[in-house]
Amino acid sequence: MLTASQILELVEGGEGYNVDFKRSVPSKVKEISDEVAGFANAAGGYLLIGVDNNNQIIGAEIDNNKRSAIQDTIGEISPALKCEIYPVDVEGKTVWVVDVPSGRDKPYITGGVIYVREGANCQKLRSAEEIRAFFAECAKIFYDAIPCRWFDIDNDIELDNFHTFMDMAKLSDTLPLRRLFESLELLTEGGVAKNATALFFGREPERKFPHAVIRCLRFKGLDKVHIIDDKTFGGPLYQQYLNALSWIESKLEVEYIIKGTGPRQEIWEIPLDVFKESIMNAICHRDLYEEGGTIMVEVYDDRVEISNPGGLLPVVAAEFGHKSMSRNPLIFGLFTRMHIVEKVGSGIPRMRRLMKEADLPEPKFDTQGFFTVTFMKRAQTNRANDDRLNDRLNDRLNDRLNSREKRVIGMLSDSPGLRTNELSELIGVSVPTLSRTLRNLINLGLIEYRGAKKTGGYYVL
Repeated sequence: MLTASQILELVEGGEGYNVDFKRSVPSKVKEISDEVAGFANAAGGYLLIGVDNNNQIIGAEIDNNKRSAIQDTIGEISPALKCEIYPVDVEGKTVWVVDVPSGRDKPYITGGVIYVREGANCQKLRSAEEIRAFFAECAKIFYDAIPCRWFDIDNDIELDNFHTFMDMAKLSDTLPLRRLFESLELLTEGGVAKNATALFFGREPERKFPHAVIRCLRFKGLDKVHIIDDKTFGGPLYQQYLNALSWIESKLEVEYIIKGTGPRQEIWEIPLDVFKESIMNAICHRDLYEEGGTIMVEVYDDRVEISNPGGLLPVVAAEFGHKSMSRNPLIFGLFTRMHIVEKVGSGIPRMRRLMKEADLPEPKFDTQGFFTVTFMKRAQTNRANDDRLNDRLNDRLNDRLNSREKRVIGMLSDSPGLRTNELSELIGVSVPTLSRTLRNLINLGLIEYRGAKKTGGYYVL
């Protein structure tokens, strides 16, 4: 049974993978059996009646008739599931607890359907075919819930990452670490850490999970022939997420538009927010049982591809873009608490909307074996035509330019706005000699002088 102090800790942490709140017994009491079945089909949890959506304990009165109604609706779950229902006095207010175990005989069905806890919500599976396919795929054991016996929560936690989680999840740091992890369902009944604990909070988890990393590649051209950058990001999952986003941003081009006196507008080749969705999807939904595969981010001249091991679960494939079912519900729940995952099943529609708003093609999805999403860059056709035109012009100009003029063009391309004396020092010629070179380039229409006479500089046209 939960104590008053344990209930306060759960309430402070908010709704999540293993806890749900109700202000009172709902008028449709079947809502309770739906939540209970969802917990039983996952890792178990607590339904607290007498707590509002603002994480405030308001108390609830449940008479014998309501209690019987709750027991009756739970009794309709098949196969039979035994739950404890009891009141707890919390600072003078009564909170009723429905204590749900992780069921031994999954799947549990209520009202002809099955519910599975996903983040802070329950997802409904409507047909027997979906139910069989889902549990055959998951084998009733989630990789992130497997005991991780080598992980020591007292010594193996990456503290900066842990404190970031606590801040973003708005959790109190006064709670003992082991109690916190127990409330987050990150420990087994015997107190052993689960894989999710090591992957999300551990220092260098890739030492034991070498496949649980994100590899980022930049290719020259449109195929996988020439690699010009190759980075692999390990560490706690949230740091992997941030590092991958930062790397992608460094590989994309951005155009700045300034109108009047307002702030400049950034127009990226691909909207950056689509990568927040796609990287998070890859982390939460990858099949960690596939130890030969990693999350891949591949940047080409015309597109970006992000892929993760594991195609769509059969139950999700039937309603792709509308239903989500994570292979790693504990990890998904932790990201939900950090408010990084906005809503279950919203990632695909949001990516489509962002690309459409940017006047770009919708993302393409390949769901066979690996799940791959492809984002096309902006104006590639025009860019290719421009590149071919520039190549022809460069060939003709190179025949007319001497070595000094070519060096000036190169320096101004790398450092626009250089002045005559700066260029003179860099090239190692006198100012009068360089001035003649600059005049020739201006006459050829290759550079121009911008700004005031004393403070301006030269720019490539």
